[in-house]
Amino acid sequence: MAASGEPKAKTAQADDGPIVVWLRDDLRLDDNPALALAAETDRPIIPLVVLDEESDGVRSLGGAHKWWLHHSLESFARSLRGKGSELTLRRGKAKNHVLDIVETTGATALFFNRRYDQASRAVDDAVVEALGETVAVERFTANILHDPDKVQTKTGGYYKVYTPFWKNVSETEPRDPVDPPNGLKQPATFPKSDKLDDWGLLPTKPDWSGGMASFWEIGEKAAHERFECFCDDHLQDYDKGRERPFDDATSRMSAHLRWGEISPYRLWHTARAYAERRNTIADKALRTFHQELVWRDFNYHLLHHFGALATKNFNSRFDDFPWRSSASDLKAWQKGLTGYPIVDAGMRQLWETGWMHNRVRMIVGSFLTKDLLIHWREGEAWFWDTLVDGDIASNTAQWQWIGGAGADAQPFFRIFNPITQSEKFDPDGTYIRRFVPELKDLPKKAIHAPWEADSSTLKKAGVELGKTYPKPIIDHSDGRKRALEAYGEVKG
Repeated sequence: MAASGEPKAKTAQADDGPIVVWLRDDLRLDDNPALALAAETDRPIIPLVVLDEESDGVRSLGGAHKWWLHHSLESFARSLRGKGSELTLRRGKAKNHVLDIVETTGATALFFNRRYDQASRAVDDAVVEALGETVAVERFTANILHDPDKVQTKTGGYYKVYTPFWKNVSETEPRDPVDPPNGLKQPATFPKSDKLDDWGLLPTKPDWSGGMASFWEIGEKAAHERFECFCDDHLQDYDKGRERPFDDATSRMSAHLRWGEISPYRLWHTARAYAERRNTIADKALRTFHQELVWRDFNYHLLHHFGALATKNFNSRFDDFPWRSSASDLKAWQKGLTGYPIVDAGMRQLWETGWMHNRVRMIVGSFLTKDLLIHWREGEAWFWDTLVDGDIASNTAQWQWIGGAGADAQPFFRIFNPITQSEKFDPDGTYIRRFVPELKDLPKKAIHAPWEADSSTLKKAGVELGKTYPKPIIDHSDGRKRALEAYGEVKG
């Protein structure tokens, strides 16, 4: 849990000065090592969040990110007040504000949970260096299951393929979660704090967040309640249910994990506890869920070791890949107007809810990078702005993976057919009807590829291609052929 792998707060126990707990993507009380172990010292605690979009290399938040963060901070502040504490908010360069808080409060220790992207690590290191020897610093592993510096291949490198990574880390059980603190001792005075409303994180002109607000419950309590419901109703069928976009059968923990409202350790052990109590939860279902958590870890390990996943091809052969540039095709994809119902349903779900089912993420990603041959960075940037769970590791690594440029053994032949994918994973068209309502009256045999339906079927359903619903912007077979030719140039 600490940088050494074990809980510790001994360095900071030598005096009784306040401890600043610098919180980032860990807005929770439960299984928060930095907060829990600071509380164990029985010293005054100053919880601090700095919204830093100014430090070199730190990526600015997307619009959906900001909406979620506002509500998550509201929820977390209420939780802290319930423990007798207050949340201090600051906006600007993190180094400046952390140093100011330490100085003005007379804090003698700084606790925080580790981050893994290069820019954030550089900020953390700069803060620690500036504090010097006068302030004790404790860093903890809290938001991924396995320390990237401790998982190595037999030759001492890092894993670039998931399966051997899983085999390595699955040999040891992740640590047990840490219980939330009973209370947090107050300092004599809390430092000056920004007002959350002054940060202007919520959309106003226009307010496009209505669909997200009706889809999500935000905060630590909501995360735990959602996960318990998932374990009750869907964990036993997770290996199959996670492939059904028309069914709310996934955990939907990705956004809660992204903001640290729940920890992967808590998810891992809670799922195992449910499985042990119930004979109805198969080993395969539990293993599949655990593998998803480890897949997230794998992406973070790539980020930690490789660095610039959002801007640089993991596979350098793709540096000269012949991507197309088409503003009209990109816009049609973004707006869910490609003429391929499963693609359009996914893109509209994203816009409405700030989230998209994982199977459909792969379909729409393949369509953009393979059928349209548009750079994976365009898709990554759109998802970063519109996903509430847009994650610095998973979003970047997955777009590289689906585009062929990422860490993967065989990236060249994965070209999804949007029609067959739709027929397989949304056989009755339920998902399509929900998010592409102009097609809701089509029979299931026509809803996956309406351009193949006869005129009477279309007329009866009130569908006029090119008017009420677009014709396909490309023929999939032509796009597939073009993509394979392009991939052949870099296959090597």
